[in-house]
Amino acid sequence: MEKRAELYRGKAKSVYTTDDPERLILHFRNDTSAFDGEKIEQLERKGIVNNKFNAFIMQKLEEAGIPTQHDKIIADDECLVKNLDMMPVECVIRNIATGSLVRRLGVEDGMDLIPATFEFFLKNDELHDPMINDYHIKTFGWANEDEIEKMKALTFQVNDILSKLFKDANMILVDYKLEFGRYNGEVLLGDEFTPDGCRLWDIDTREKLDKDRFRQGLGGVVEAYEEVAHRLGVDLD
Repeated sequence: MEKRAELYRGKAKSVYTTDDPERLILHFRNDTSAFDGEKIEQLERKGIVNNKFNAFIMQKLEEAGIPTQHDKIIADDECLVKNLDMMPVECVIRNIATGSLVRRLGVEDGMDLIPATFEFFLKNDELHDPMINDYHIKTFGWANEDEIEKMKALTFQVNDILSKLFKDANMILVDYKLEFGRYNGEVLLGDEFTPDGCRLWDIDTREKLDKDRFRQGLGGVVEAYEEVAHRLGVDLD
């Protein structure tokens, strides 16, 4: 597979075209950012850890019947994926109240959310990813009604699968975001699932094991990611 031009450069990943129009290469960089890019650092090994962590999670989801973009790892910090027509929305599930939900609604930080909450956000850095709803998505043509319902259903299925996976490893899946795209008429899970895009707490201590360590200046970011991977049995070598 020949790696060609950089198609898109995000905050922590780059996407490259290949000699196969049906496939792209995701490069997980060591870049780490927060607060819409106001805080940026390079963290050694982060790209490698996130690439292998993502591959592990995507494999678990595929085994459970969730269709994903991921094909295979092709380098320590790169993977081959299907070329999706991405929908510009983020699907967010929260199992515990923290972060922006607490600031917006004034609810208690750490409160268990039963049932879990679901929210849509527009993927747009310039607008700071505003919250949207089904009507916005349909009106502006970001997805149709069937695709909206499919994204919701898959996001909740992922919650069931991964909440148990992390619980069995003595962790709480607090919240996370997913992105989806179209491929041959099917809605597939795209982008990534890493500690960059979810919150994970230790069950016993509620120690943060995700990017909140970077946001809040707690240190040990990559070490926390590696701890999560170790508990799950991800091979990082």
